[in-house]
Order: sequence, then structure tokens, then C-alpha cells
Amino acid sequence: MNNLAFEYQEEYIRNSRATLLFTCRWLPFSSPKALVFLCHGYGMECSGFMRECGTRLATAGYAVFGIDYEGHGRSKGARCYIKKFKNIVNDCSDFFKSVCAREEYREKSRFLYGESMGGAVALLLHKKDPSFWNGAVLVAPMCKISEKVKPHPVVVNILTKMEEIIPKWKIVPTKDVIDSAFKDPVKRELIRNNKLIYQDKPRLKTALEMLRTSISLEDGLNEVTLPFFVLHGEADIVTDPEVSKALYDKASTRDKTIKLYPGMWHGLTSGEPDENIEIVFADITAWLDKRCNAITFEQILHPLTDGFEKFNNTTISMAATSSRMQSNGRYLCGLKRFRMQHRSAM
Repeated sequence: MNNLAFEYQEEYIRNSRATLLFTCRWLPFSSPKALVFLCHGYGMECSGFMRECGTRLATAGYAVFGIDYEGHGRSKGARCYIKKFKNIVNDCSDFFKSVCAREEYREKSRFLYGESMGGAVALLLHKKDPSFWNGAVLVAPMCKISEKVKPHPVVVNILTKMEEIIPKWKIVPTKDVIDSAFKDPVKRELIRNNKLIYQDKPRLKTALEMLRTSISLEDGLNEVTLPFFVLHGEADIVTDPEVSKALYDKASTRDKTIKLYPGMWHGLTSGEPDENIEIVFADITAWLDKRCNAITFEQILHPLTDGFEKFNNTTISMAATSSRMQSNGRYLCGLKRFRMQHRSAM
């Protein structure tokens, strides 16, 4: 461990409902370029499954913070039971903002990082406080329902009438998502052997909360105003790449980047061969590095003038990085439908 450029720490906190939640962090020994907050996917956790992400970003100079949602990973609560999706969002917001409020981090840019369902969490954190975050990295995010798998309204109506009677009933049928999401067989087995990952059927209320959240996000994609980088594997059959394309097309932010990776599956950062993972993380760190000196309205009291550059008909907001600013201191199944080239600058 002595040859690493960061240290790893763990801590338990209590949320507003007095539930014990697990948190972790990867902290570079030098002053971090910026803060990155991890939002994991459905059934996943941070300390094991997202360790690769934490160590890579910390090695690149970022302070990285993770939290296991209630009922997930090492946190307490009924396993993978989501009573209200907003509870996840509020717990993340409370923890993340408590970190940002620390004296040593107040002038640092703050970024959200969400994978799959965690992408929905990140977007809802942005919606909760639109001017607080400097940007988001969204890996195969859950932010709309693919038309191929959208359930019939009659089915939803029947299930909705049952959810208050049998909310925790594991009745929702599902294929083995691990087999479908992670390409590399060795990595796939390591993930399957991670006992902190929930691998049972989804609970009724959990599935409905995820459905309602996805529909709500889809209806408000035009309200996304923060800079973001959305990544998706073109061979992903867990979340349809059309989901990321819809986000890119409809978001009103001027600083947005999309990249689709030919042949890659859902687990871009954890289930691909090593060479593919290297490519993905190089893209992520390059995007962050270009924006880690950005500032938000929460961090300044004077106007900020942005410069703009156009790349392939996509307007990209390029935040200025003067020394003055630096001193003031960011489950859903289906088949792919769209093929799209990387259309904007990293």
C-alpha cells in the first residue's frame, strides 16, 4: 500500500431515518484536483464493486467518495428494498454536501459519477440543486424506459394496487443480469462471488419505484443543465443505448458529450477486458481534467463569463480557468437501436 498515491478510508454514518449507512473514500496524498462522488447501480456497492473506479480516479488526482444506499452493500436495511427513491437521493445529497462543506474542500469543483441506476441518482441530485454540481459522468444511465420494454399501463396499474400489500415480495421475474452485463468471464465470476451484491429477484415496490423514477426522468430530460459526459456500450442489452442518446439529444446544457463504444457491454468500467477498461477510464479522466477548474454559482458571488467553442455542430461550454477562478474555487432491459459516433470534444 505504501507505493500508492492515495489512502482508502471507511466510515459509517446515520441517515435522517437513523439507518446506518456505509461510506468510503479514496484520497490522494496531494491536494485533490476536484471531488468525485460515486452513485452505484441497482444491487451494487462501492467498496468492492466500484473499487476500480475509486482507485483509478484517486490515482489521477481526484478525491473520490462513495456511499452504499440503504439496503445495499454494507449499509443496513432490508436487502435491496427501495421504499422511496427520493430517500436514496436525499441520503446521497446529505452525505455528499457534508463532504463539500469541509474547509479543505470548499473551493474544489465537485462532480457526480453514476453507473446505471446510479445515473438516475446523479441526475436527481442535479435536479434537487441545479447549480451546485460542476458536472456528471454517466455510465449507461437509467434515465428513461426503452420503448422495447416499457410495460403496458394495465400491468403497471395492477402491480401498483399490490405494492402496499406486498411491497417486499420478490415477484418480479428477471434474467441473470450479471451474465448479460459483464463480458469478461473472469471478472464476471468475481462479481458473482461478491456477496455484497444483491443477486435475487427485485422486490415489487423496488421495481415500481425504479419504473416511476425512469418515467419521471424521461419527462424532464430537457431540464438537465449541468455539463455531462454520457458513456454507453453499443452491445449493451441491459440498458438500451437509446437511453443515453435521448439524454444527449434532449438535455438543455450546452456542455454535453456522448461516446458509444462498439462491441462493449453494460459493465464498461468493470466487466470488459483490461484494454477496454483502460480506454474508458482514459476518456473519463480526460473529460474531468478539462473541467476540474470549473466553478458553480454556489462558489462565487460575482458573474462568470464562459467562452464557447463549436465542435461538429455541438456547442460545448468551455469554462475559463483563470487563477482568480481557481482561488474561488462538480435496470432496464432492451436491445440497442441507435449507432452514433462521438460527436463532441472530450
